Amino acid sequence: MSENAFLVLIKRIGFQEYTTAQRLRATVSTVLNEHGFRPEVIEKQLAHEERNQVRKAYNRVDYLEECREMLQWRANQLESQE
Repeated sequence: MSENAFLVLIKRIGFQEYTTAQRLRATVSTVLNEHGFRPEVIEKQLAHEERNQVRKAYNRVDYLEECREMLQWRANQLESQE
């Protein structure tokens, strides 16, 4: 998906304050970090690459269950703001 298509989508669903996809991602990262989610899980969810090449080569965990819990928490938080 192009960045422009993503921006059109987030504006259609009501997030007018985000002028770039990166700004939305930064906001989500900040909120998740403030609420105690593990940085490794947040980074994995944001599809950030591990910079440490040794760790990248050996750590193949996907944090799937933690990502589910984190995303469900965020969905619940957004729903409660309506």
